[in-house]
Amino acid sequence: MCKIDRVSNALLIKAILIFYCVAIASCAPTVKVESPKEPITINLNIKLDADIRVKLEEEAKKDIVANPDIF
Repeated sequence: MCKIDRVSNALLIKAILIFYCVAIASCAPTVKVESPKEPITINLNIKLDADIRVKLEEEAKKDIVANPDIF
């Protein structure tokens, strides 16, 4: 009788462990990767604006050197 209880307890413990493993695996989050529906737009106005400022600063420096009495 004691041997049967040990075997049934071992089977019960194994069954519980298998149940927990299945429960944990079934609760894992699902990751879904999709492409965007609209195309990705990159705004390059910042770079163009910086180029324009650099050019204007260079021209302003040349004008100040050419006409030191402006200011």
